[in-house]
Amino acid sequence: MKKIGLTLLTAFVGGAMALGVYKLAENKYADNMTLEDKQKVYFASNPSTAAVVSSAGAADFTQAAAEVTPAVVYIRTTYADKSNGQQDQLEQMFGQMFGQRMRPQGPQMASGSGVIISPDGYIVTNNHVVAKAEKITIVTNDHRSFEAKVIGTDPNTDLALIKIEATNLPIVKLGNSDAVRVGEWVLAVGNPFKLNSTVTAGIVSAKGRNIGIIGRGDDDDDNPFPVRQQENPSLKRGIESFIQTDAAINPGNSGGALVNTAGELIGINAAIASHTGSYEGYGFAIPINLAKKVLNDIKKYGAVKRGYIGVSFADLSDPEAAKSVNSDKTNGLYVNSLVTGGGAEQAGIKTGDIITKVEGNPVYESSDLQERVGRLQPGDKINLTVLRNGSEKNFTVTLKADAPAARTTAVSKSAAELFNKLGASFQPLNAAQKAKFRVNSGVLVTQVRPGGIFDDTEIPVGSVITSINKQPINSVADMDKVITSLKNGRLIITGYYPDGGSFSNVFEVQ
Repeated sequence: MKKIGLTLLTAFVGGAMALGVYKLAENKYADNMTLEDKQKVYFASNPSTAAVVSSAGAADFTQAAAEVTPAVVYIRTTYADKSNGQQDQLEQMFGQMFGQRMRPQGPQMASGSGVIISPDGYIVTNNHVVAKAEKITIVTNDHRSFEAKVIGTDPNTDLALIKIEATNLPIVKLGNSDAVRVGEWVLAVGNPFKLNSTVTAGIVSAKGRNIGIIGRGDDDDDNPFPVRQQENPSLKRGIESFIQTDAAINPGNSGGALVNTAGELIGINAAIASHTGSYEGYGFAIPINLAKKVLNDIKKYGAVKRGYIGVSFADLSDPEAAKSVNSDKTNGLYVNSLVTGGGAEQAGIKTGDIITKVEGNPVYESSDLQERVGRLQPGDKINLTVLRNGSEKNFTVTLKADAPAARTTAVSKSAAELFNKLGASFQPLNAAQKAKFRVNSGVLVTQVRPGGIFDDTEIPVGSVITSINKQPINSVADMDKVITSLKNGRLIITGYYPDGGSFSNVFEVQ
């Protein structure tokens, strides 16, 4: 028995020595290898992984273009004449005398694109395409014209859901933006420079881009979404996790489709990075997986319901932000503070933690967390991994509800125009709400958009509309019916404020 053990030990020592000598010889040989030979050795030892599966179909664009183009529409918007009487007349006169360039007189117009996503007329577009418009005209690919009404908007993602009265419309199939891979072919379909039904091709250049443009409108009361340090996910400023593409996108493409070569909608074109205002190689689209949640909420509730983690943080991918919190990490989100009673605090997350993963996926910058939370509702749970004292800990955070959705956009004599002029979104009252306000009919105001009648007369979110022109209102369809039969241009809107106080306002609609 001892003899056998000694033999095995001798064999083991001999093998180890032989292996050591081989490794020394291999290292000496490797030092003399060409770079090309080293490459061959490396890939022989580390074979490529299986073929990457993306959301793309075949590398031929004709079928995808044929399927998508009929469902991408041209949007023409009309805005109120903001001229100022005598002052504008003087400006016009003196401007002509001194050769100054004059502001256009009369109603203003703009254009964009939209994508039909439901056969009964629901269309997705950008919030900035329809914001504050008094009249929205849709021209389909087969040259039919419709007036659209705004169902609801979400400035936080720059999305809007509008609707036309039509049936059996062609639609674009919703894809899966999570499956999109950098480098795959995509098509942008829209109406740049009023050139209807234009298709351009490119590749996905990057994902999860945060370029700091949402919430940066010139007329916004809010400051631009901060770059160095962001309050998130209260997500009140803007949710940016764009798909970047080099498919040519120009003014007029906003709200149009970004599709893969299978003809599936993977994004809504929203912005370009440009010094001139025209295409310079960088276009950005809102991922469709984020848009699905926003659009479904708008359709169901009239506004977006969001859940919030309840933290403010510094994005450590910014070296200055990392330095400011004395962190040597180059990725993750440093927790600066917690909302008292918020989901993060209740889950056990602490100030000074660094959020490193969301649902097991690495967090390199704010957009990695931002988009994931933006898809969820109050009450949903999300799994976060944080780095604390050198080790990672996992927490399950229940998202909390916050204030009602932000006041938003859109604001003529058709029913659609008058509906848009009200500048609000609605949903039917449930039994509990009827009992609370002691009414038998009514709709709840779920969103108020700047520039509309409800905004001007300070009818806030949470109010209840019980009748218009003395006709009971239980749905948006009831409102359409009353507005359509409007005879004298007068609306009498009756209801209750959120605190229970009643109102009956009379509006002269021009």
